Amino acid sequence: MNGTSQRAAPKDKLVARMPHSKKLPGLELMSFLKNMIRREFPTFFLAMSGVLLAWVCSLDAAETNIQRKPNVLFIAVDDLNGWVGHLKGHPNVNTPNIDRLAERGISFTRAYCSAPLCNPSRISLLTGIAPSKSGVYGNGEKLRDNLPNAVTLMQHFRASGYSARGAGKIFHGRSAYDEGSWDGYFMPANSGKPRRIKRDSSLPKSAWVPWGPLACSDDEMFDGKVANWIISELEKPQKKPFFLAYGLTKPHLTWEVPQKYFDLHPVDGIELPVVREGDLNDVPPFGQKLAREVYDPSGERDFATPGGDHQNVIDNSQWHKAVQAYLATISFADAQIGRVLDALDQSEHAENTIIVLWGDHGWHLGEKEHWRKHALWDVSTRTPLVISVPEGGSKGQLCHRPVSLIDLYPTLIDLCGLPERDGLDGQSLNPLLKNPNQQWHRPVVMTYGFNNHAIQTERWRYIRYANGDEELYDHSKDQNEWTNLARDPKYAAEIKRLSAHLPRTNS
Repeated sequence: MNGTSQRAAPKDKLVARMPHSKKLPGLELMSFLKNMIRREFPTFFLAMSGVLLAWVCSLDAAETNIQRKPNVLFIAVDDLNGWVGHLKGHPNVNTPNIDRLAERGISFTRAYCSAPLCNPSRISLLTGIAPSKSGVYGNGEKLRDNLPNAVTLMQHFRASGYSARGAGKIFHGRSAYDEGSWDGYFMPANSGKPRRIKRDSSLPKSAWVPWGPLACSDDEMFDGKVANWIISELEKPQKKPFFLAYGLTKPHLTWEVPQKYFDLHPVDGIELPVVREGDLNDVPPFGQKLAREVYDPSGERDFATPGGDHQNVIDNSQWHKAVQAYLATISFADAQIGRVLDALDQSEHAENTIIVLWGDHGWHLGEKEHWRKHALWDVSTRTPLVISVPEGGSKGQLCHRPVSLIDLYPTLIDLCGLPERDGLDGQSLNPLLKNPNQQWHRPVVMTYGFNNHAIQTERWRYIRYANGDEELYDHSKDQNEWTNLARDPKYAAEIKRLSAHLPRTNS
């Protein structure tokens, strides 16, 4: 969508007389009749005061219960790996606002996407339908082409009496607005790119350097504009409980943010990710192909460049600067999240709002000789997930159980007391919000492309590609996934057990 758009659901005359009746017909009709009896039949009302008083009180209680349903602030962060402070993902990270949110709720240290790519990950999360069932594997597929009858998370909230509004990147792409999902949506107009500091003239044109500081303010950035709109929404009184979605585009490439965020991470103090030389030697050919992909200027994927992006970064001595730029972009995103959290805390909604912060997938910066996402390893698929519940949830704890982003749909249904829905592939995380240390035996399934899957349990990561190639990593001894055990016969029984969790349907 280009420009600013705020779309409101149509209102007919009945809705004008009895607000929200389209969403909650029983409750609103009773409320309407209650007020009519009081106004039109005062004598009858007094005569029947005892019975009617009890009935009216029950209606008032029901209305109060609806009004007290928790709001939801839904924060989506693009391409954020585990580099946040409270997860100790990188020694140079600076994320005070995400970290303070984690102190208010549960942070899942092993939260995984359904797919390590924006569009399939987001559609899976927002519909509750796994990629292997929807057939949404890439960024080119459209939600309603593949899933014309899917009820999105926001649609279900709207049908349950909520107002659903959002801004920024929730679905993938500016044109991915889903009409039925929102009561209103804001997307900033393209108003020219902030001025970038001049590229290093000593670098050859072939150098891959999509990063650098900008000479601008936060408010000139897309995510800053969207944060301002979200803040304005939080400052308003609300007639309904609300589902408010804030979608950031950072730290997605390009890593271009105001200079002050680069200053937080001086390049001479940057530590590089821990890597192992020759890490791909025991990875099957298809996995090596994914690791060495690059994108040419047209956006087309190229698997033929020797060494891929990783070799380009090393050859041009850009590794430290790239890590600095990614960290700076994370800090910029964290600052915008902090502004939104401050606005919520200062609003009348502070005590009755569930906050969910999630990233759509991970990101490599040289681990396994790979850059970007687009792979089924831990770094590609793991991302922060924080859930803060005003009442009833644990506070300031880490949950180390493997969970999936596809679990968010049933979790929010559970937390907000919405009607249950059939056909969701996730499972409510509410038990872990109450007790993050309890047993959790459900494996996480991740998919990248047709019939390429990874299975994550407490101990194991098993990957099987469509051609039958396999990888197996023991996370109890090898969290970096340096040693592929799939060819060792003594793990055949473990592979067979893990294979039972692979999707049976591949659309």
